[in-house]
Amino acid sequence: MNVSNTGPELFTWEFASDPYPAYAWLREHSPVHWTKLPSGVEAWLVTRYADARQALADQRLSKNPDHHAEDAQGKSRTGIPGERSANLMTHLLNIDPPDHTRLRRLVSKAFTPRRVAEFEPRVKELTDVLIDRFAPRGQADLIHDFAFPLPIYAICDLLGVPREDQDDFRDWAGMMIRHGGGPRGGVARSVKKIRSYLADLIHRKRGDLGDDLISDLIRASDHGEHLTENEAAAMCFVLLFAGFETTINLIGNGSYALLRHPAQRARLQQSLERDETRLLDTAVEELLRYDGPVELATWRYATEPLTIGGQSIAVGDPVLVVLAAADRDPERFADPDVLDLSRGDNQHLGYGHGIHYCLGAPLARLEGRTALATLLRRLPDLELAAEPADLRWRGGLIMRGLRELPVRFTAD
Repeated sequence: MNVSNTGPELFTWEFASDPYPAYAWLREHSPVHWTKLPSGVEAWLVTRYADARQALADQRLSKNPDHHAEDAQGKSRTGIPGERSANLMTHLLNIDPPDHTRLRRLVSKAFTPRRVAEFEPRVKELTDVLIDRFAPRGQADLIHDFAFPLPIYAICDLLGVPREDQDDFRDWAGMMIRHGGGPRGGVARSVKKIRSYLADLIHRKRGDLGDDLISDLIRASDHGEHLTENEAAAMCFVLLFAGFETTINLIGNGSYALLRHPAQRARLQQSLERDETRLLDTAVEELLRYDGPVELATWRYATEPLTIGGQSIAVGDPVLVVLAAADRDPERFADPDVLDLSRGDNQHLGYGHGIHYCLGAPLARLEGRTALATLLRRLPDLELAAEPADLRWRGGLIMRGLRELPVRFTAD
């Protein structure tokens, strides 16, 4: 870790491969830290667990980018690239109550325990189909061949995207992933394609409603909930954007952690052989804590002066809660840098906290449990096919995930 007089060097490629030593330094020496991001925007980084939990629930920190003190050009460098120009701003990551309350209530019906449980056979089917495709080869890239397509097809089914269109969605999502750590223009072009498609799909579904989320949003709008087409499109877009990438990284980072910790992985495999699920459940929570899919929570902006961790925050200042740092805080977790799949009292912040807690977390957990359990059962001798130092991590600000994860195993 490179440390200057003012702290470690952040957001380099070296940092992306292992940010945890830098976050440990910040927690100890500068827990609420003012820094310049690669985009040129300056923001506060909140790194301690107690401060992070407070900030995530503090309603003086708005999600609405209009509260950012920067000018229009500065505002355009935050959030999801292209969402402003594509008229996709009115979604759950960008709004506050009462609009947030109204829209979250409408969408939450898709993520009830009953609806998620009904989705389990489809997730299991998708998982087996994907493994069937690469199992005969004896090698695979677990990101490209497995972790990436699984949540794409799952979220498309949830939204009601016809099967014949789902490969287009996969291509657009792939462009967003490939360009996520580079120029924002590549992501913005994909966003515009998705926006155009969603507008057309919403229009088509008005005449042919089904048992899917887009149809449910149309029904709600038709029954007086006052959901505009832009709101419906933005809602579908953010569920796609937030839903698929977090799950890709849960599966990818989780698989990588298990491959790097053979004793922990052996414990999990043995429990699965006995058809036990308790360790699988705690394992997914520990993987979310240890090296979770979301490194920083999405943007917040101070609407009035406040104090976090003894640091004064001015009106209009951006605040980024560093979930990855908070979830390794030794003040909250014993031996936080140790992977312990049976860890109890694991109240990590991997999916946030407060009114903006991730709506799709139950579905992501289902996909993560199913993917990891099926992978370990079907490919028990799975091993890493590259040196850890040679793996590349995506360089985006919010998400944490591998670009590729080459593995080998006995061909099925």
